[in-house]
Amino acid sequence: MKRTSATSKSVLIALVLALALAAQAGPSAAPGGPKKPLSYDAYDGWRAIQGTQLSRDGQWLVYALVPQDGDGELVALNLKTDKEYRAGRGSRPAVTVDGRFVVFTIAPVKAEVDKAKKDKKKPEEQPKSALGIMSLATGEVTTVERVKSFKLPEESGAFVAYLLEPPLKKPDEKKDEAPKGEAKKEPEAKPEVKPAVKPEPGKEAPKSEEPKKEEKKKEPGTDLVVRELATGKEVKIAEAAEYVWNKPGTWLAYAVSSKTPENDGAFALEAASGRTVALLKGQGNYKNLTFDEKGAQLAFTSDRDDYKSEKSASKLYHWSSAAGATKLVPLAKKPASSAHAVELVAVSSGAAELVPGLARAFPAGYAVSENGKLQFSKDGGRLFFGIAPAPKPEPKDAPEPVKVDIWSWKDPYLQPMQKAQAEEDKKRTLMCVVHFLPKERKFVQLATPDVPDIALAEDAKTALGSSDLPYRQLVSWDQGYEDVYVVSVNDGSKKKVLEKSAGGARLSPGGAWLAYYSSADDDWYSYRIADGKTFNLTAKIAVSFADEENDSPGDPAPYGIAGWTEADRSILVYDRYDIWEISPDGAKSRAATNGMGRRDKLVLRYARLDPDQPAIAASGPLVLLATNEATRATGAYRLDLSAPADGPAKVVMKDKQLGGLLKAKSADVFVHTEQRFDEFPDLWVSGPDLAAARKVSDANPQQTEYNWGRAELITYTNADGKTLPAVLVKPEGFDPSKKYPLMVYIYETQALGLHRYIAPAPGTSINFTRYASNGYVILSPDIVYEIGYPGASAMKCVIPAVNKVLDMGFIDPARVGIQGHSWGGYQITHLVTQTDMFAAVQAGASVSNMTSAYGGIRWGTGMSRAFQYEKTQSRIGAPLWNRTLQYLENSPLFWVERVRTPYLSIHNDEDDAVPWYQGIEFFSALRRLGKEAYMFNYNGEKHGLRERENQKHWTVHQDEFFDHFLLGKPKPQWMDQGVPYLERGQRDVTPLYKNAGTEKK
Repeated sequence: MKRTSATSKSVLIALVLALALAAQAGPSAAPGGPKKPLSYDAYDGWRAIQGTQLSRDGQWLVYALVPQDGDGELVALNLKTDKEYRAGRGSRPAVTVDGRFVVFTIAPVKAEVDKAKKDKKKPEEQPKSALGIMSLATGEVTTVERVKSFKLPEESGAFVAYLLEPPLKKPDEKKDEAPKGEAKKEPEAKPEVKPAVKPEPGKEAPKSEEPKKEEKKKEPGTDLVVRELATGKEVKIAEAAEYVWNKPGTWLAYAVSSKTPENDGAFALEAASGRTVALLKGQGNYKNLTFDEKGAQLAFTSDRDDYKSEKSASKLYHWSSAAGATKLVPLAKKPASSAHAVELVAVSSGAAELVPGLARAFPAGYAVSENGKLQFSKDGGRLFFGIAPAPKPEPKDAPEPVKVDIWSWKDPYLQPMQKAQAEEDKKRTLMCVVHFLPKERKFVQLATPDVPDIALAEDAKTALGSSDLPYRQLVSWDQGYEDVYVVSVNDGSKKKVLEKSAGGARLSPGGAWLAYYSSADDDWYSYRIADGKTFNLTAKIAVSFADEENDSPGDPAPYGIAGWTEADRSILVYDRYDIWEISPDGAKSRAATNGMGRRDKLVLRYARLDPDQPAIAASGPLVLLATNEATRATGAYRLDLSAPADGPAKVVMKDKQLGGLLKAKSADVFVHTEQRFDEFPDLWVSGPDLAAARKVSDANPQQTEYNWGRAELITYTNADGKTLPAVLVKPEGFDPSKKYPLMVYIYETQALGLHRYIAPAPGTSINFTRYASNGYVILSPDIVYEIGYPGASAMKCVIPAVNKVLDMGFIDPARVGIQGHSWGGYQITHLVTQTDMFAAVQAGASVSNMTSAYGGIRWGTGMSRAFQYEKTQSRIGAPLWNRTLQYLENSPLFWVERVRTPYLSIHNDEDDAVPWYQGIEFFSALRRLGKEAYMFNYNGEKHGLRERENQKHWTVHQDEFFDHFLLGKPKPQWMDQGVPYLERGQRDVTPLYKNAGTEKK
């Protein structure tokens, strides 16, 4: 453990001045000199802001600056004094409740991690994260090496607990490990000679010993340290595997997994006194430590009593910190109507075995599951947990199973979908509850195999059950449906309230009502649980509450609800623009935003600033986020539901994208981000008046060194006469008298991203910022669709949008390219069979043959792709055999002979969304026809590139392709000569990405 001083702001200023003076002496351009185009060496050091937090009193703002590839830093800023502390490689900060300390993770040095991986070191030998504890009074940082995790109590700033990594083995502890590159030498085998054993007269020969039963393996724990933050005093606990604070920070519960079996157990440490209570001991696993809201009760699961079984079953335990023990008394016989309720019986003092030991009855063949979430009700009177079929040992001497999947037409899910969900299904549990309240101490099973899913109301006195079992086949070609039930938490009884519901239902926080949307009549409904009455909430309101712009075959989705006001007084429902306040029985309704949203084309949405507050305040100012649908300006309004005549009051509107709004828990201090295509989303801090916000971060000052670009909104008219928006990005220093290359990017609607900042980075699609910086104009139009004709719809939008920009006079029509991925790739592949307006195209992960894609599988989920064509994005609206000609017409493969445009594609062999044979079909056809075509397949990658080295490799090659055709740069060797299989991947693009010192402070 070591202590260092965090870098203060004054020191940083001096450092920056020194660096600036040094830079003037070097070959770099002086400040104010000409800007340069973005090159790949800038990418790695471009930083993002992560983990933003405000202290409760609003005095401190803490965040991490994280480069794409390199070492970041933690920043702690005092918003009153502007004092700033920084800590190298800090991330994931947590501010203590009293605002005195920041506890955070310190990442290992990136270069050391890279070297360890290159040297193929074992995971346990690779560099590990450390823990940082920063004093906000002095900026001093205490560092603890090799820390797995840390936890702070939610309502106390006195302590932190952290779990250490296992200690590294010393060289003499590494048994028989051969030097690197050498094979391990095995000792010479010596024949074992055993003396013959002759039986004594009249006795049988001794029987050979049975083989010993293999010991179950259990991962041992590591050192857990509890540190008093003010004094630095520490308590170390050996071999801890799991730990949790109660909310007040008075107790820390932990589980021990020891190499010495008798030391296993669950324990509780009283933080102030250091007193430890042994809750339960004995060899086994102790998991799911969970405190109640007040921190006075603890629950956990353990397989101690069954640990020696091949497959051990867990039990549920309970402990009360108030008495140090739990004692439950037997109750009267359960009512006959309580099908799943059973009373508890008395137990001896100590951690009480709740289930199954205390239940007079328990579902046959089931056991408490360690995978079920433990949850106390807010009043502490009920404990919810999960059960699952009791684990069964593998049959002895069973034959090796045949590796075969047997598909049946009756299967609820296709076999690939069953496989994709197999691990999740293994951990699936059925929710149950134990009641602790007087006269209610009983066990109740809530979920059952036929109603497996349960959602609790905020007070946990009411529950909703749901079951999709009757409708699982439909997800292959239609959508998901479920039956919805009201479930009594008291006795587990169920009442079906919705059948074959597409959107499910939502409980009010008070548990008295549920709300749901019906696409059949575009109305919201409520259901009163007390008497089972249903009310239409929106029948008398003459606006649509579902997507007015829906252009896919499925039913339009509702805009949703903001939530319920306090005491279930009313529900707030969204239309396209406004918020409606409606009484639960539909008797009263009003436009809470006074219709201003629809009048001014403002989309108004409630901002939930306190995630712990389940209901919306019925009086006092609420913050609404606003988006101008016409200009894409964003901002905030305030609304008081108790003053309906006032309506929303504007706080701020800007031609930027505002986001990330946070509020200090105990002060009127707000932080948010503001971004634009040419403005990084730095942090802005204010009081309630967001218009008076000031910028407090500068994540990427190096941006001023580079040519950038500016995004604007234009409109165009598609071939059906509909006016649509498009985003047009012009390079910095744009000159309308010049002729520029045009890069088109498409997907569906793009105008919503007008103000989105795009950091320079490698990726699967083109980087808008890099292209603008290097002299391209970029066009990204909105596309609308006619059901049954997605390919033609793209034609009717993209070509008129391009022509609109060509008519502006600053684009060279011979240098127009287009790029898109997935659905964008499909549309481009279709376009190039119908038009020659593009000089080069890149269509990634594209469907080329709808007839074969229709029956394919989305391997990531295991789902059939049919639903996409019949209900969602692919927009045919019927099965293949009903609209065969439309499937053919919309399949680029059947028009491939028309292609005269150089074609580049990326389609990876583990694509989990679009089967990669789609790319092969189109590429093979182009190759046979002698068309210029290239396809990249990154082995093991999925729908989009995830490995950064692959992203870098692809980015360079994609850019070379377009730069050749649109900027006139030389054709690269891979295009001119191809790359033989035996030489694949040998080109090194790493030098292009060397960090050029962009991590300036």
